[in-house]
Amino acid sequence: MKTSFICAAFAALQLALLPGCTTVQIQDLKVASDRVVGGFINPESVAYDAKDKVLYAGNFGSPKLDPALKDGMGYISKVGLDGRILEQRALPAAGSAPMHKPKGIWIEGDRLWVTDIDAVWIFDLKTKKGRKLALPVGFANDPAVAGNVLYVSDNRNDQLVRVEPADFLNAKGEPKVTTVFTGAQINPNGLYPARDGMLLMTGFDIDPSQAKK
Repeated sequence: MKTSFICAAFAALQLALLPGCTTVQIQDLKVASDRVVGGFINPESVAYDAKDKVLYAGNFGSPKLDPALKDGMGYISKVGLDGRILEQRALPAAGSAPMHKPKGIWIEGDRLWVTDIDAVWIFDLKTKKGRKLALPVGFANDPAVAGNVLYVSDNRNDQLVRVEPADFLNAKGEPKVTTVFTGAQINPNGLYPARDGMLLMTGFDIDPSQAKK
């Protein structure tokens, strides 16, 4: 089943912000496009490339909505701010290792990181060169880069891991992977680095019986 969504880019959201952040008003919201666009197959997340002013949308690729299915059908599309698909299968490049179910996406400079069940990918947006790194997690959900560290949440197994260096695309050998915490009853989902060096995360309650499904 192909999924459609409304493509919109926002200047900011009015939120209950933490100290040190600037409050913005709801009238500052700006819609880039309000057209409903199709051509996506079970999309999970979208990230904005501020450098090239385009969006990257992750697709599960298979008609069956199973975020833990390793079927090699996942891919990332390059999309214009008006919702027009510029490249249906922009990443990974042809001939690369298979991508399964791309979830959270983080873009910084010419680099794109995306989680994929028990791994995280990094891509060069100019050359499309990619590298996949296996992680000691069962359901990698969201990536976030803070300085030279990449954090990845595992929301089904209540874990947070860090990868150093964050930009491991051309690094020699294997990056250092460390478990920050496990079993903290946080079930970290979304991640975002604050300006004061803290890592903000959203968590949620989860039925332990469903954690491994």
